[in-house]
Amino acid sequence: MIVLQVRRLFCQEPGCERRTFVEQVPGLTVRYGRKTTLLMEFLRAIGVAAAGRAGSRLARALHAMVGRSTLLRLVMSIPDPPADTPRVLGVDDFAIKRGQNYGTVLIDCETGAPLELLEGREAAVLADWLISHPGVEVICRDRSGSYADGARAGAPEAIQVADRFHLWQNLAKAVERCVAAHRSCLRAPEPEPPAASSTEPEPTPPAEPEPTGKFAERARRHHAIVHDLLAEGHPIRAIARHLGWGRHTVQRYARAATWQELVDGRWQAPRASMLDPFKPHLHQRVDAGCGNFRQLFREVSALGYTGSYSTVRDYLAEHRPAKTPLAPPAPTVRQVTGWLTRHPDSLTEDERPQLKDLLERCPELDAARGHVRRFATMLTDLSGQDLRQWIDDVRAAGLTGLSSFANGLEQDLDAVIQGLTCRWNSGPVEGRVNHIKMIKRQMFGKAGLPLLRIL
Repeated sequence: MIVLQVRRLFCQEPGCERRTFVEQVPGLTVRYGRKTTLLMEFLRAIGVAAAGRAGSRLARALHAMVGRSTLLRLVMSIPDPPADTPRVLGVDDFAIKRGQNYGTVLIDCETGAPLELLEGREAAVLADWLISHPGVEVICRDRSGSYADGARAGAPEAIQVADRFHLWQNLAKAVERCVAAHRSCLRAPEPEPPAASSTEPEPTPPAEPEPTGKFAERARRHHAIVHDLLAEGHPIRAIARHLGWGRHTVQRYARAATWQELVDGRWQAPRASMLDPFKPHLHQRVDAGCGNFRQLFREVSALGYTGSYSTVRDYLAEHRPAKTPLAPPAPTVRQVTGWLTRHPDSLTEDERPQLKDLLERCPELDAARGHVRRFATMLTDLSGQDLRQWIDDVRAAGLTGLSSFANGLEQDLDAVIQGLTCRWNSGPVEGRVNHIKMIKRQMFGKAGLPLLRIL
């Protein structure tokens, strides 16, 4: 707490409108102010960093009670700093109201500091600012034609640099159009069924696995005992009395040639079912394509079947024909575009063989992949001097999409060569545009151009 004592002065002139006033302490008090200069600067810093509602909550936590509207008024009272003319200027557009109003953001690419927010994104807006701020040497921009015209009109001596990110983005769209034009090549051809040969022997069924478990071991042991006693000449009744088993049990072991028959149950005769007379009809209807079990149950019931629906359902489920496995789906246009424009090392183990098979089926896409790799080499190695030869080769190939992209590059050739040669790019400008979007979301879409200019 600061206890301040100042003098109150009175004016003795009868005609003076100001009868009394209080002296001010420079740097501490201002006229009509309810906050000190230090507190106002403190709140302005909070408002610039966190805007209205968030700044108000932060100020309350710091024991400075202030409303969101007061914070915004303090922010709006900040005078605009003088905009120095940069040597390298970054230009990009942003949405004030998406789809309706747009603006232009200007930054210093060397320091990343914002310079100005202009209303509109026409060529005249940029040209007027460049004329009033002479001395710009390099202008980094996207592929927008309006910014190219504004840069030529406002700073004809400046070097224009087309951003590499936008170049690659435009190339990806051109590759997508090229892939869409060869959509028929994406699906692999159906494999031809192998021709049946009469000389080939019929395949032998695979050997059934040996039964295992406690029951199988007991059946093997008991089967050996019974057959050993039979081989010695003992009758079945004597064997049953000797082993303490029932006569029918000994008969089952004696009738089984191998002990596996006892485990598999093949010694038992199949039981008759009420569904047996109607099974030919069910097989005929299933082969004709009817897969509705309820419909088939009604049909056999009309023919005289008196059993339950569950019996029909279980039988049909066991004897349902195996479905032909579906062929894997063909890759989409966007997937193939990603395979062609991504770095080869980033492809997965599943994508590499698919891309290899696709390029073998479609030589046009193979040629497009070669052109994309060459352009990527120019972009990463900053070898823009090879661009003219690349444009000629793409035109000679006559690929859909890529030819149009090459024609567009030639219309802005100098800026594109500079973008593929020098180190400047529009990365800092894109970061500033993201910052503006964050502020707009934080302000719930109510941040107009005057407030955005300060923040």
